[in-house]
Amino acid sequence: MTKRSEGSAGDPGEASGDWPAGLKMIRGVMSVPHVLYDAGGAVLLDTGFPGDARRIRRALAEAGMGPRDVRAILLTHGHIDHAGNAAELKAWSGAPVYAHPLEQAHIDGVYPYRGLARLTGLAEAAGRAVTGYAPVKIDVPIVDGDELPFWGGLRVVHLPGHTLGHCGFHSAKHDVLFSGDLWVRFMMRTQASPRIFSDDVSMVPASLRKARAIGARRIVPGHYDVPNATRLRRRFEELCEELERAGRPRVV
Repeated sequence: MTKRSEGSAGDPGEASGDWPAGLKMIRGVMSVPHVLYDAGGAVLLDTGFPGDARRIRRALAEAGMGPRDVRAILLTHGHIDHAGNAAELKAWSGAPVYAHPLEQAHIDGVYPYRGLARLTGLAEAAGRAVTGYAPVKIDVPIVDGDELPFWGGLRVVHLPGHTLGHCGFHSAKHDVLFSGDLWVRFMMRTQASPRIFSDDVSMVPASLRKARAIGARRIVPGHYDVPNATRLRRRFEELCEELERAGRPRVV
């Protein structure tokens, strides 16, 4: 496997041996946005933390594409580490923003966090102040089951819990489910969305079962270390089995 420097845009197809064609990962400051592309153009799947836009533009250039090739900006949810560059990339490309309507409050920075998750709200507020974050309007509201005409077809899968409007995107053609922050591989740990980052952690188990029932061979979260589809799928299964044995989601 060719080792890439931190922060570089990578195309790990040969590295993993099980990565879909036309998929570029971007190792962002906090999360992993993706560029999905084919002959019909490109789609940006999440936009990273403010400052990650240049990495995304570089990934597009590496795919031989520019702003006019971007057909849509898809957001799994509105946290600053996923929607942080949506306004900038929308202005740059002219592409519409797709997200669940319940995510507009997160994007605008007005979501009323409760309990332990209020710490997330404070951290996001600080991040917006420091980075000059700009909110963006959702142009195309999406709901569970919507079929989007991008990358050979993407079906919206509503997976609430991390946020109330949190959505994944399933490609039957490429046999992959992009599951956002429903579960993550972060700091050498595989875990379901923890209480501190979740709008309603009680909804996470049902969303995990829903994602698992799709049966996609590849499941790609919004935070992970090694771009190896087989390994990520195995980690997801191990997490689901662990939570089933415990009878509840692991929370921190």
